[in-house]
Amino acid sequence: MLSSREAFENDVCPVGDEMLGSLYRASEHGLPQLVESVSSDVRAMLALFCYKRAHLHGMSLAIAATCTERDLVEQGGIVGSTLFAMSREAPSATPSASAYGNRRNITLSTKPLSTFAPLADDLDDDGDLAATPA
Repeated sequence: MLSSREAFENDVCPVGDEMLGSLYRASEHGLPQLVESVSSDVRAMLALFCYKRAHLHGMSLAIAATCTERDLVEQGGIVGSTLFAMSREAPSATPSASAYGNRRNITLSTKPLSTFAPLADDLDDDGDLAATPA
């Protein structure tokens, strides 16, 4: 089993896929109850794991707000200290615990992805290749 420092450095998720999925789908009101169900060191590792992913940044701040500075620094060093400060300074970051709150709109191209030149077949009316002059 990896130590907490090795898990952070190797970018290993500290919770199972089901728990991570539940956290991702949790509303801003349900996230604190889910987060409280894991130990403080795992919570700190989870906050650091989410912090490394842009789409989970808001959830990372919400989780970090439930951690002590000691736990975050112990698990992530200077990154943990920075995450602790960020989670305490932005009051708007804590209530937006839902991962869906700050999503950007997806835009799709309206132009064709590629264009192809039409094939020029040298077929005569009978379907045979036309003789080309030599």
